[in-house]
Amino acid sequence: MADTVREIERKYEPGDGTGKARLPDLRRVKGVATVTDQGTQKLDAVYYDTEDRRLAGAHITLRRRTGGKDAGWHLKLPVAPGVRDEIRAPLSPAVPRALTDLVRSRIRRADLTPLVRIVSRRTVRQLFDGDGTLLAEASEDAVTADRLTRGGRTARWTEVEVELGEGADPAFLDTVERRLRKAGLCPSKAPSKLARALEETDPAPPKAARRRPGKPAEPTAGDHVLAYVREQTDALLALDPAVRGRAEDSVHQMRVATRRLRSAFHTYGKVLDRKATDPIGEELKWLAAELGVDRDREVLAERLSERLSEVDGTLVLGPVRARLRGAAAGRGKGARKRLAALLDGDRYLTLLDTLDALLADPPLLPAAALPPGDVLAGAVLRDYGRLAARVEHALTTGPGPERDTVLHDARKAAKRVRYAAEAAQSALGKPAKRFAERMKSVQTLLGDHQDSVMARTALRTLAAEAHAAGESTFTLGLLYGREERRAAEDERELPGLWRKVSRKRYREALGA
Repeated sequence: MADTVREIERKYEPGDGTGKARLPDLRRVKGVATVTDQGTQKLDAVYYDTEDRRLAGAHITLRRRTGGKDAGWHLKLPVAPGVRDEIRAPLSPAVPRALTDLVRSRIRRADLTPLVRIVSRRTVRQLFDGDGTLLAEASEDAVTADRLTRGGRTARWTEVEVELGEGADPAFLDTVERRLRKAGLCPSKAPSKLARALEETDPAPPKAARRRPGKPAEPTAGDHVLAYVREQTDALLALDPAVRGRAEDSVHQMRVATRRLRSAFHTYGKVLDRKATDPIGEELKWLAAELGVDRDREVLAERLSERLSEVDGTLVLGPVRARLRGAAAGRGKGARKRLAALLDGDRYLTLLDTLDALLADPPLLPAAALPPGDVLAGAVLRDYGRLAARVEHALTTGPGPERDTVLHDARKAAKRVRYAAEAAQSALGKPAKRFAERMKSVQTLLGDHQDSVMARTALRTLAAEAHAAGESTFTLGLLYGREERRAAEDERELPGLWRKVSRKRYREALGA
């Protein structure tokens, strides 16, 4: 069983780069009432990674540590600078399967092997406020690092580490840092012990490259598109552990990353060759659909439950709540197993390999070498033209199933043009950001309409089942009517919203 702890800490080293890092008297830190000496302990940790250091490249650490109050396996996933989620598992001879699964998207089919051993003699002091609440734990570490691979070297250093107490104000770390700086310490250049150990124990440290002075080249259209593709690929990889752990909204966010990638391949087909990206897009479409199996059911169940909560209790006839709970069936342990099998499957891992290969050797077309302004703006405007045609078609289509289909097509087009504008923000700036926001408002309205369509379909099915069981269908019919009214309101609102967001000449809006 693995437990997760949010870790917020900072590391310090001697400001002059020489001597030893020492903890000063911390009783003088503002807000500290008591400092207790917790003595000295020996921490012995072996860090694991793939042969080509895929975890280290993603700023992830996996270690087996003995000594101290939290001996065991620790997997640290980056959240923000100085903030990591530490997932802990009990001591065992081999890497626990639960932790291996959480880094599967990084290591793929590679083995995890011992890379570095770090032994620290740690002197610990705890800082408390006047109420006895732990504010932070400060430690002085004498570190010895040994590379466990052939030809590895040994490195030694001292450092100071300050870890925020659970629930304490992160601003307290700034207060402690001021005291440490006065004592001659400065923030460590290395983000972690492992990062420093890898650098200082490298069997063959790289020679410093000579740099020729010169003006850096201006980013091309290809540079901007590839940066966006890399950003979304990184998001996909970073969300993998959260999806496996069923973190809130993680499945939705992973679907968004897959859709943004696929949209970028379509929109910027004059930058990246679609002969190479279309097959990847199909695999991304497959992944989004698989992720959506449970997510769509969850969203539908939440919508229907929310609508039912708005109904006066006297109008709720029959076991309606039980019927709605049935709409969410299929989640739980069975859904988690299906999702884990998907993320451990060869098709998913191959997709990740393909994305890596594309970024390593991108299929750039001649337009990729051009300045980004006209290339990216032109691509966004082409997507906008497709959206405009679909909205105009919807506005001239009579109410009914055909109009529902046309509006759904318009929603997908709005999503694509929004993603296209977001991808172009790095080059086009605020005009692209404002344009994306306007397209998002259209997407949101059309999304609500589509959710209503799906809700009415589900309500019809539930009503048929209730009728067959001899139950009252009154409340389900009431909910159906309210969803129908909501969709009609969206349809009435669309013409005004469309005039508002498209009243400026879109070419001028993007600076094209």
